This record gives sequence, C-alpha cells and structure tokens, in this order.
Amino acid sequence: MASYLEIADDEKGFDLDLFCVPRHYEKDLDKVIIPHGLIMDRTERLARDIVRDMGGHHIVALCVLKGGYKFFADLLDYIKTLNQNSDKSVPLTVDFIRVKSYCNDKSTNSVKVIGGDELSSLSGKHVLIVEDIVETGRTMQTLLSLLNESRPKMVKVVSLLVKRTPRSSGYRPDSHLHTE
Repeated sequence: MASYLEIADDEKGFDLDLFCVPRHYEKDLDKVIIPHGLIMDRTERLARDIVRDMGGHHIVALCVLKGGYKFFADLLDYIKTLNQNSDKSVPLTVDFIRVKSYCNDKSTNSVKVIGGDELSSLSGKHVLIVEDIVETGRTMQTLLSLLNESRPKMVKVVSLLVKRTPRSSGYRPDSHLHTE
C-alpha cells in the first residue's frame, strides 16, 4: 500500500475562477492547490489499494476524528462500491476515536485517546487507521504504540495528507497524498 502523490513545494495552484468556491471562502483563498476531483480520485485509488492488500480479511476501520470523518466516509464509500463490484471483498466494522495531542493549537507532547471501543477489543483484528493529516507523525507513532499493546493481527494507516515539516519524526503512513 506504500504509494503517494507528492505536491511540489513550488506548486503554484490553480486560479479560483476555475472552481466553484463557496462565497465565505473567497476572501480567504488565493489559489486552489489540490482540486476536489484530485482528492476524490486519490481516495478511490487508496480504496482500491486497501481492497487489494487487505481483501479477504475482516477489517476494523478506525476513524481518527474530528478532521478525518469526511475522508473516512468517502474512503468507505469507495470500498463498499468495490465490495459490490469485485472478486475480493472487505468486510468492515467501523469505529471512531479522537486523539488529542494539541491544546489551543500547541502540541502538548502527550497523546490522549478518547472514545471508540477499548483498544484492547482490537486484539487479533486487522485494523485500518484512517487519518486526515499527519503533521509531525508523533501522534500517530504514539497511537500505534498504544494500539500494539492490544496485539492486533495487522495495522495499516492511510492518511489523506502528510505535511512536510522540519519537525517531522520521519513517520509515513502506508498510503497518503504528500504535501507541504
């Protein structure tokens, strides 16, 4: 599943008049860097990769809230469509967690998992963690460490975006769209 699309640092983006931009965003935006169609196409490709790599196993799809819910819903919609039209099927169970590592937009250097079933319930299961943005990677590394204490059979991470930052721990999800 280790594939990604990289957006160059010097990407100029597209003029706003090429897109339908909600009025309440018009004054806040200069350009569109990643068009919605590209995000949806990439999400569909990630779904195909997941079905290819994890098909045949019952998967617990774990959505990291709050930001990841829309990407999660779109990804699962594509997986469900593939389940209906493919030889490989991926039975899914869905759960949600919140991972808090920020307080007032500042990293706290500690991670707190909120919600979802007890992580211990994931013992022996195939787990797909769905995250919207991986920034430094430290939060995900801590979540994976906590999750591994429960001894899941397999854990894969998919993220819509990975932010390039000098503060990065070097962590990369199994699949993602790479941006700054």
